[in-house]
Amino acid sequence: MNPHTKLLSSLSLILGTTITISSTHWVMAWTGLELNTLAIIPFISKSHHPRAIEATIKYFLVQATASALLLFSSMTNAWSTGQWDITQLTHPTSSLLLTVAIAMKLGLVPFHFWFPEVLQGSSLTTALLLSTMMKLPPTALLFLTSHSLNPTLLTIMAIASVALGGWMGLNQTQLRKVLAFSSIAHLGWLAAIIIYNPELALLTFYLYILMTTTVFLTLNSTKTLKLATLMTSWAKSPTLNATLMLVLLSLAGLPPLTGFLPKWLIIQELTKQEMASTATIIAILSLLGLFFYLRLAYHSTITLPPNSTNHMKLWHLTKPTNTLIAVLAALSMLALPLSPLILTTT
Repeated sequence: MNPHTKLLSSLSLILGTTITISSTHWVMAWTGLELNTLAIIPFISKSHHPRAIEATIKYFLVQATASALLLFSSMTNAWSTGQWDITQLTHPTSSLLLTVAIAMKLGLVPFHFWFPEVLQGSSLTTALLLSTMMKLPPTALLFLTSHSLNPTLLTIMAIASVALGGWMGLNQTQLRKVLAFSSIAHLGWLAAIIIYNPELALLTFYLYILMTTTVFLTLNSTKTLKLATLMTSWAKSPTLNATLMLVLLSLAGLPPLTGFLPKWLIIQELTKQEMASTATIIAILSLLGLFFYLRLAYHSTITLPPNSTNHMKLWHLTKPTNTLIAVLAALSMLALPLSPLILTTT
C-alpha cells in the first residue's frame, strides 16, 4: 500500500472515531461513522486478492445500510420531537431502527453474517482493527442511547449472540473466523448489560479490546492463520505460545485471569436486576465458547504435530518479542486483583 494512502486512511480512521465518540448531534455522529467506513476500505482491499475484494464489498454494503438506517432513525425522531440530540431519542420506532443499525455495525445476531467473512478476507492487522477500533463508535452510540433502547429486544439479541458465537466457533479451523465468533459472543455479553449498567458495559468492551488485541498481535508475530499452523508455531517462540494459551483462557473468562472480571460483574448485575434466568442462560451458553478456546489453547502449546511434515520448520524468531505484546499479555492475564481499583474508576 502507498505510504501516503496508508497515512491518510489511518488519520481518517482516528478522525472518524473521534468525531462519532465526541458528538452530541446525530448528523455529526453519522458523518464520523461514514468517514470510518470509507477509511477502513483501503486496508481490507490492499492485498487485491478476490477474497479481499469480496470482503470489502460485503463490508461496504452492510455498513452503508446500517448508516442509512441510523440516519433514518434520527430523522424520524427529529420529525416527531424536534430534537437532534443523541441522548433525546424518545420515539419508539426510532429506538427500534437505531438498535437494528447498531446491531448491524457491531455484528450482533441476527445481523452477524458479514463479520466472519470480512475478517477471513482481511489480513491479521486489518482484522484487529475491524474487531476493536471499528466497534468503538457504535458502542459509544449504544452507551449514549442506552436509556431509550428496548430491553427485551436487546436481551434476545444478547442471548442469541452468545449462543451463536459459541456454537459457530466450534468447528472452525481458520483462526480469524474463530476470533470473529468470539467477538460476536463477547458483544452479546455487552448487549445484555448495556441498559442496566452502561459503565460496566464499557468496562467489558475495554477488557475485550485488551485481550483480543493481545491475541491478534501474538498470531501476527508468529504468522499463524490456521489451526494446523498453530500446532507447529511452538517452535518459533515457546514462551509466546505459552502466554497465548493463558490469554485465550482469559478470553474464555476463566478465573483467576482478567477475562473473568466482566463475566462475574455482569452475572452479578443481572441477578440484582432480577434477571437471574438471563444470567444463567448466557453463563451456560458461554461454555460453548470455552470449548473452542480450550481447543485453541490445547493446539497452541500441548499438541505436537502427529506426523512429520515435508517442509522445514521455522525455528526461533530472529527478532525478540514486541514489548507491547508483553505488556498487553500481562494485563490480559493479571488484572483481576486490580478489580477494586478498576471498579472505583468506572
